[in-house]
Amino acid sequence: MTDVGWADGLQPLLRECHRRLSTGKAVTSVRLGSVDRAQQGAIADLLGLVSLPAAGARIRLDDVATAVEQLTRRSFTESLSALYGPIGDQAADRERAADARAALWTWLHDHSVVRTLDLEPWTREVEASGVRGSIDTMRASLESALLVLGTLPSPGESLPVLAGRTLNDTHALDPGTSVSSLVLGALAVRSGLPRPRRNADRRALWRTVGVVDDALSSTVLVAGIPAIGNAPADRTCRLGHEDGRAIVLTLADLYAGAPTLARLATVWVVENPAIISLAMADLGSEVPPMVCTAGWPSSAALLLLTSLARSGNLLRYHGDLDGDGIRIAAHVIDATGAIPWRMSVHDYRQHVEGRGARVGRVTPAPWDPDLAPALREHGVAVLEETVWDTLRSDITVPSAG
Repeated sequence: MTDVGWADGLQPLLRECHRRLSTGKAVTSVRLGSVDRAQQGAIADLLGLVSLPAAGARIRLDDVATAVEQLTRRSFTESLSALYGPIGDQAADRERAADARAALWTWLHDHSVVRTLDLEPWTREVEASGVRGSIDTMRASLESALLVLGTLPSPGESLPVLAGRTLNDTHALDPGTSVSSLVLGALAVRSGLPRPRRNADRRALWRTVGVVDDALSSTVLVAGIPAIGNAPADRTCRLGHEDGRAIVLTLADLYAGAPTLARLATVWVVENPAIISLAMADLGSEVPPMVCTAGWPSSAALLLLTSLARSGNLLRYHGDLDGDGIRIAAHVIDATGAIPWRMSVHDYRQHVEGRGARVGRVTPAPWDPDLAPALREHGVAVLEETVWDTLRSDITVPSAG
């Protein structure tokens, strides 16, 4: 019998047999679900029962299989497959899926980009969140995210250009895409910042690795740059230096060419604009080359600093000695090759007071393993403005610092 008309009235029983057999577990009986009187009669006729089976009754699987095979002249599993599709093995499917997930997480934890960028905390977060979609889809998204992360920082590059260059799709890193979410999650963990929830937060996080939305909104404050070139940034820096003024460069200015110094010099990089104000007030046109990151460095700041470093200038960086200051310093140092300036545990202990702003969440300082424990011990920040006299003595003596 090849048609399925024989199964009329038997659907509740046969469907439950198919479902139970597809679990991959041993099955000896099935429980009958809701049935009407006609279905009760059909099941009683199939099994040769003297009374109608009620809902909830347990029926031996072997009895059903024997009766169906006698009726159809086919194996029980063939008949069920013809009605409802192949009988699966959910237990084996679950085991294969678990093995595939384990292999995915092993691959992720062992990836060279994860090891190089110390992204293990991020990989643990990703694993805890679980697989979204299929294993293959998740791996493809992770591969793309790691490809992008391996190219960062990318000073001065726009988000679409970065996406096109790394993933051959200018929209691959648009807000809300799986790859964008993964990359931003890694950047947040690595920089110690919260996961972004608003577009403004996402843009700010991208800026920590030099990636921008446009070339005019990203700026950097500079002073004392004796530029000699003819690019817009050179001319602006030269006028500011001659007039004894601090000036602001946009990323668009720097795209046209970073300023060229008259001679190789030490460039003093600070975190807070107040330091530039103090330097201009005290030193005027005698101020040495200075760049201000204004907190987390903008794409313009990163592009300027990396350009100056590539030209052979020495970058020295100073910032607040607190939790955020350490993370910002670590980022600037890693991205530009700057050397820490007055950022040691000795400098901290020399200036820390008994009261003041709190240090906040403290993470290790890569350049001084004793600094973070000291900050946690005292709990008080040493803000950059409070050590201006020391910084001023350094920048007015070329060999100091």
